[in-house]
Amino acid sequence: MATQRKARTTRSVRQSVTIPAPLMAEVRRKAKQQRVTMSKALVALAERGVRAEAEARDQLQASYDRFVAESDPARKNDAGKDLIRAIFGKDAVAAGLVV
Repeated sequence: MATQRKARTTRSVRQSVTIPAPLMAEVRRKAKQQRVTMSKALVALAERGVRAEAEARDQLQASYDRFVAESDPARKNDAGKDLIRAIFGKDAVAAGLVV
C-alpha cells in the first residue's frame, strides 16, 4: 500500500536574522496586540512590506507612463509633479524640488 503525502502549497524556510532592538520591541508589541507568535508577527510585517514595495513600484510605473504619454503641457506638468511625488515622496513638490 502506497503512502500518500500532503501537497504543500507553500514551503517554509527557517532563517536566522538579527533585528535591531527598537524594531524587535515593536514586533513584540504587535505580536501581543494580535495575540500571535513573534514568528507570525514577523511574517505578517514582512509580507506587508513586500506588498507595499510592489505597490510603490507599480505606482511609479503608472506615473511614468502617464507622464510620457501626456501631450498637453498643463497636464504633462501635473503628471510630472505626480512622477516626482512617486520618486521622492508626497512632500517633494511642496519642498521646492520642482522648478
